[in-house]
Amino acid sequence: MFLGSKEATPRRNHFNRLWRKACNEAGIKGLHFRDLRHTGNTLAASTGASTRELMTRMGHSTARAALIYQHASAARDRLIADALSDLVDKGRKPQRKQDPEPEGHAGDTPD
Repeated sequence: MFLGSKEATPRRNHFNRLWRKACNEAGIKGLHFRDLRHTGNTLAASTGASTRELMTRMGHSTARAALIYQHASAARDRLIADALSDLVDKGRKPQRKQDPEPEGHAGDTPD
């Protein structure tokens, strides 16, 4: 993504200068390189990825670290609310009436 003056991968101690230059040229202020990781992992979490999947993707060994990226977004909250509403609506619909009990000796008296 970034090349140094000798067309090689920059050393760690030179990377920040290149990053700031790239951000300035793009008109972006206050964006840290680690913000890219956070954004990417937050987007991955918003797809419905499980905590285990996020842990694998990010190289985390504990769920605690992966949970940081599972922010509640307004869009996701709306999807959850709509799904819950659908479940309630399905539960409230009247059940189809069953056939009436047959009249006479339909098993209610001994043979």
